[in-house]
Amino acid sequence: MEHMDFTHPYFGVFIMFVLTFGAFLATTMLARLVSRKFARLDTEKLKSTLYECGPEVTKQPNTISVQFYLMALLFILFDVEIIFMFPWAVNFAVLGWFGFVEMLLFILLLTIGFIYAWKKGALEWHSIK
Repeated sequence: MEHMDFTHPYFGVFIMFVLTFGAFLATTMLARLVSRKFARLDTEKLKSTLYECGPEVTKQPNTISVQFYLMALLFILFDVEIIFMFPWAVNFAVLGWFGFVEMLLFILLLTIGFIYAWKKGALEWHSIK
């Protein structure tokens, strides 16, 4: 069996890592034991009762309309368009006609997508089909 090399430069770091991990586990277990010992388990009834005045507490599903997601998706789509156009505009002279034709095709594809979303009613708030 080989002997341990206590003179290694990272031996102290390893010892600190082991001690820190042990302290973390001890703190976590102590906090868990203390919270289970002193926690009140009958507070659920208190949380669902009325406080002075107000409506009765009911559990309702938290639903968000699909229209919010659709508007956010369209915003991101057209926002990314600007991100791609900025470097093109900065290097317009270097790219020449090839870059110009590529940008025209890119704008054409985005226009087709915009017209499709418009025809489907995605830009109107209450008529998503």
